[in-house]
Amino acid sequence: MEKIKIQLTTVPKEKPDINGIAFGTHFSDHMFLMDYVEGQGWINPRIVPYGPISLEPSAMVFHYAQEIFEGMKAYRTPEGRIQLFRPMENFRRMNNSADRMCIPRIPEELSMEGLVTLLKVDRDWVPSAPDTSLYIRPFVIATDPHLGVHVSSTYLFAIITSPVGSYYAGGMSPVRIKIEDRDVRAVRGGTGHAKCGGNYAASLRAGEKAEEEGFSQVLWLDGVHRRYVEEVGSMNVMFKINGTVVTPELSGSVLPGITRKSCIEILGDKGIEVQERPITIDELIEAARDGSLQEAWGTGTAAVISPIGEISYRDESYIIGGNRIGFLTRELYDILTGIQWGRTSDPYGWVYPID
Repeated sequence: MEKIKIQLTTVPKEKPDINGIAFGTHFSDHMFLMDYVEGQGWINPRIVPYGPISLEPSAMVFHYAQEIFEGMKAYRTPEGRIQLFRPMENFRRMNNSADRMCIPRIPEELSMEGLVTLLKVDRDWVPSAPDTSLYIRPFVIATDPHLGVHVSSTYLFAIITSPVGSYYAGGMSPVRIKIEDRDVRAVRGGTGHAKCGGNYAASLRAGEKAEEEGFSQVLWLDGVHRRYVEEVGSMNVMFKINGTVVTPELSGSVLPGITRKSCIEILGDKGIEVQERPITIDELIEAARDGSLQEAWGTGTAAVISPIGEISYRDESYIIGGNRIGFLTRELYDILTGIQWGRTSDPYGWVYPID
């Protein structure tokens, strides 16, 4: 890899008050950029002041949505050190997304070097207040100035960062979920397993409607049969049914979440059976009716674990676990966040220290 050029800002920003900060609204002083040119590969890695990116109006990302992204966090430990949580998993997943979207792979070590360099430059932007973090958004966009449905020959890889407050500033509490049986976010053979913007754009209408009706998230069903549970909002989902944890299998239309993977490994270590398999909405509703659905939660980078206390399907609502946070839900949250913020030991080797 070429040496990373560093251009420091001459006008450092004032850091926002982390208390009550809205997610993804403030950005650190610098960003990492790197270009791809067909025949040359990934070139010109650089750290530059955060600011607008200049693109032609005909840039292919605007017209054909050839782009991918990731979401991860940097955490400050009680001792003041900065660390990441399983970052190579994110960069591996990013390359899987790149394969689906016909974007050239970025060597994972190259992505990691760019991220670590950026974090060292902007280390003061990693907040130290309890349960706060620096959100990290790597992304790749197609930049060819050309109208025509084909693969771009040039790309821009960027990493930007944003300080974020505690996701549960008011305390963790169960959320209400609406099961969506009209819109779909992805289908097998499509882009559901890739982290690309089109999947999220497809989810907006149902999400807005659910929010208007007082729900926090949408539980997605498969796009073919409208019968099999897939994801909840932009998170993976898990259910504890009669003591067994059940989660939708990675069938090609479900994003392979890093938090999901971590939960499965933790549960396996605890001797709790985890079934990765198709789950029909009929099975889920029946379990909710007879009380065998003991707990339900979403998993993702932003919330880590999001407890589900109520599900609604075709105007019928079902309370899960007395609308209280389940023991297993809480335990998974405590284990994961303990490792991420360095409050507990890391028996899995998931932590990646920056310094």
